[in-house]
Amino acid sequence: MAMFLMTSCGYSSVRAAEEHSETSSVDTTEVAVGSIDSIKPDSATFYSEVVDKMNCFILVSKPEYRLYVCEVVGDDTVKRVHYPVCVALNKGQKQKRKDMRTPECSFDNPFTIIQIQDASNWYHDFGDGRGSILAYGNWFLRLDTPGFSGIGIHGSTNNESSVPGRGSEGCIRLRNDDLDDLKEKYAFVGMRVVILPDE
Repeated sequence: MAMFLMTSCGYSSVRAAEEHSETSSVDTTEVAVGSIDSIKPDSATFYSEVVDKMNCFILVSKPEYRLYVCEVVGDDTVKRVHYPVCVALNKGQKQKRKDMRTPECSFDNPFTIIQIQDASNWYHDFGDGRGSILAYGNWFLRLDTPGFSGIGIHGSTNNESSVPGRGSEGCIRLRNDDLDDLKEKYAFVGMRVVILPDE
């Protein structure tokens, strides 16, 4: 039976440290791949405190509709928190502008956050008859995605019911409260972002 190291962030040898009183212990609980769906994908889950924010990176799992914040600690990669997300309407690697796909990348060639912008007054017309409406939450974490511009991690003002799921035009959409938490506690310009493929 295939196993998924529940505490991993993309590496089979990864472990998550749980804080216990004044000391740390390591939780290496393994969960069968088929039981991953038993974890509710519709709520943020905190695992453990960050040691050094500058050692964190973001891992987006399109198949799970989750954004993980992971931290490199020594030889390990530790999962700190995950948030449910909405990714693009269509599956697969982004090929061209307006193809309704979220771009993918690898650990060897990650995207990076190049700007954190106040998006609290940004409007967008989704072409669904609602006209130009507030759409991005408080922040837009703009990504450097070679070949494509305008891709980022943002909120879901007027679209919170789309999270988790598919429905964006290419960006990664979080619930507004989760976006605020991500920006406040973890995100920084230069942070690496890995977006895993759908399959």
